[in-house]
Amino acid sequence: MDLATVSHPGDRESAMSKPDLESMQFDELWAIHEELTKILSDKILAEKRELEKRLAKLQQTSSIREGADQPLPPGSRAPRRKYQKVQPKFRNPLTPSETWSGRGKQPRWLVAALKEGHRLEDMRIATNEAADQPEAPNTTSETAASPPLPADRRR
Repeated sequence: MDLATVSHPGDRESAMSKPDLESMQFDELWAIHEELTKILSDKILAEKRELEKRLAKLQQTSSIREGADQPLPPGSRAPRRKYQKVQPKFRNPLTPSETWSGRGKQPRWLVAALKEGHRLEDMRIATNEAADQPEAPNTTSETAASPPLPADRRR
C-alpha cells in the first residue's frame, strides 16, 4: 500500500491529507508501519553516510593543519611530557630507604613522626648526603638545603 493513496473516507481533495488511522484495518496499518520503517531506515543510513563523509573531511583538514602525517586514532593521547626527577629532601631515620622530596602529600611516616614531636628539620637530608645518590641532577635552587637556623630561631 502506498502512503499517498491513503486518505480520509470521503476526502477527495488531496492524496497527501492525513489518513484516518482509527478506521483502518490492522493489515493496512501494519503495511503503513512497514513502509514508514523502510523509508526512515533509508533516510537514517543516508544521513549517517553524509555525516561520515563530513567527519572524514574534517579529520583530513585537521591533520593537514597540524602537519601530522596520520591523525591519532580515536581514544589515544599524545605522550606525556617527561619531568626531571626530584631529589629527596627528607629521610625517615627509622627506615632510611623511605624518602620524600618535599612535594605533594606528606608520607605517613613523616606525619607520624611530626605527631610524635619530631621536627621537619630533623628529617632533612644533608646536602652532601643527597649528592651521594646517583639520581638525575636537579639544577633548581630547591636542592640546596638552607643553613641551619640558630637555636633561638628554631621552632
